[in-house]
Amino acid sequence: MLESVLHRSLGVHRALDPVGVLPAAAHRLDANPRLAPDEVRVAVQRIDLDAAGWQAGQQGRDGDAVRAELLAGIDRRGKLDDPAFGTAGMLVGVVEEVGLDSPLGLAPGQRVATLLPLACVPLRVTDGLTSWDGTSRHVPTTGTAVLFARSIAAVLPEDLPEEAALAVLGVCGAPATTERVVHRSGHRPAVAVLGAAGRSGCLSLAAARDARAGRLVGVVGTEVEAAALRAARLADAVVVADTTDPLAVAAAVGEPVDVTVVCVDAPGAEQAAVLATADGGTVVFFSPAPASQAAAGAAEGMATDVTMLVGNGYTPGHAALALDLYRRTPGVRALVDALVAR
Repeated sequence: MLESVLHRSLGVHRALDPVGVLPAAAHRLDANPRLAPDEVRVAVQRIDLDAAGWQAGQQGRDGDAVRAELLAGIDRRGKLDDPAFGTAGMLVGVVEEVGLDSPLGLAPGQRVATLLPLACVPLRVTDGLTSWDGTSRHVPTTGTAVLFARSIAAVLPEDLPEEAALAVLGVCGAPATTERVVHRSGHRPAVAVLGAAGRSGCLSLAAARDARAGRLVGVVGTEVEAAALRAARLADAVVVADTTDPLAVAAAVGEPVDVTVVCVDAPGAEQAAVLATADGGTVVFFSPAPASQAAAGAAEGMATDVTMLVGNGYTPGHAALALDLYRRTPGVRALVDALVAR
């Protein structure tokens, strides 16, 4: 009985091929909108595809071909799980029905965004993606998605611009984990953030400050980013360095820090993060695809004793924390709003 409850809370019962696996591992999910007692159905209005995946493989392609590929994959698999598009995006829609036993605390009519990999969410598209031209990672559509008892979704706040709220929610795991790591250090650690002018980077700096970190160093790649980050007043020092050049990053950071947070997806950033971190320190990766083997090899090759963590995107309360940082931190708000406006 306990196993059955666990399986249902994780969505195992929705796996059609193969049967009995977690949704992320299934080749095909049952996207039938009829609900089990602990499920929630969302009327999907929009799919936001993974930004890194989109930039890497979809920009510049024929829009009709991209649309046909995405639709065929969803129809075939009952979810969005395609290496060409990535699975780190989100679904946006309105809660349509809530099972009597759902523990998610959602109610019909609430506008929500999912905060879990799209490969875990049964998805059905009913409009053939006819409102999307295939040239943007923001996909207007109609359809349904099913959330399980252990799914994660955030109610979109009414007091914030929707695009800004979605931008913050898309990276909300980074500041929450940064706060946790700083708190657990037991002192006021020095913190460096690689990619500090981006969404996850600026939120991580703000979270570290809130957690009473010591020296804060923001590492960016261009003078334009440096000027924006200095104006935001989120870091004690802002330095410009190529994160693919470990020696340049170490020289720019200066005295090694206790915690390094990696918010860039660039080969070589792993080595740069390790070299910038003091012995006994911690490196937290929030890049879309951290090369853990390269990072481990770098630590061994430089005889550096650091703990390496891969941010898993979920910490209890992460959505509320990130939105609160955006609301009350003018520097975060300025940087995020500028990125959204691009």
